Amino acid sequence: MLNQAKPYLLIVGLQFGMAGTFIIIKATLDHGMSRFVLTVYRNAIAAIMLAPWCKNVRPKMTMSVFMQILALGFLEPVIDQSFTCLGMQYTSASFASAIMNAVPSVTFVLAVILRLERLKLKELHSQAKLIGTLVSFGGALLMTLYKGPQINLFDHPNTTHQKIDESNSYQGQKHWVTGTLFLCLGCLAWSSFYILQSITVKRYPAELSLSSLICFAGALQSAVVALIADHSPRTWAIDFDYTLYGPLYAGIMSSGIAYYVQGLIMKTRGPVFITSFNPLLMIIVATLGSFVLGEQLYLRSIIGAIIIVAGLYSVVWGKAKDYPIFTPPSAATKQLPISSSLHE
Repeated sequence: MLNQAKPYLLIVGLQFGMAGTFIIIKATLDHGMSRFVLTVYRNAIAAIMLAPWCKNVRPKMTMSVFMQILALGFLEPVIDQSFTCLGMQYTSASFASAIMNAVPSVTFVLAVILRLERLKLKELHSQAKLIGTLVSFGGALLMTLYKGPQINLFDHPNTTHQKIDESNSYQGQKHWVTGTLFLCLGCLAWSSFYILQSITVKRYPAELSLSSLICFAGALQSAVVALIADHSPRTWAIDFDYTLYGPLYAGIMSSGIAYYVQGLIMKTRGPVFITSFNPLLMIIVATLGSFVLGEQLYLRSIIGAIIIVAGLYSVVWGKAKDYPIFTPPSAATKQLPISSSLHE
């Protein structure tokens, strides 16, 4: 019974751990840490943590693979994490986690455009993938345009402040729309990362080594961006507060532990099993965000999240029908890839 329950216990525990990433990064940004510096530190920590596990697994490096690794490091650690952090600053951790549920659908659209995904409209599962994609886009659009009444889960000292600064003012609503656009750009970058990752891993079939190199490349490139965007040496200072806890937790949890746990689960259950638990992350983040950070929930977040999750499950179901029999990890790379970044 314990062996049968092990994948479920691991994936549920992972969702709680990844929810903590959203919460602690939001708190770190609210305490004034530069999102550029945060990206540098978290990816450097992730690269250092993954490096010892990659000593004996080093496929041949070619110029083509090297350029793809640089592109992957720019897409996810630099563009995706930067835009997501910026969007989270304008909105909330729970809203960001809900929007990120649209990533599988965006990935599917890009895969179809690039002819990496087959789409036969006469087949039921292909119709499910297409409809699910449209439904997910509709849910994200609804969350941007519709507000609805406020829903209080817990009383928190920050509640009144957030009502004045973010919720009831025109400027706050303008920032919310801007933040949503940044989150959508993060979704696009993350989905593009998945597409390129699925191509690169075939040429460099060592997942941990590839992940370590991507984090290292991302740390170097984000460092250049941080030096250009912020010239103040004070932004790089670290103390025993959120400036240390945020990057440390995000680097260890989002890229270290998550990579290992997901790889362990994929060996027996496959990536579809992991994707199906993504909505649990959104629920945990919404609860913790309201309790810990005093974030306000609105009806738009709940309705939009339900619509996005419905679209997500439609895409996942259609994708599962492409592979009715579980395949080993080498063949499972044709599935929608799963990565361990901020958004998990």
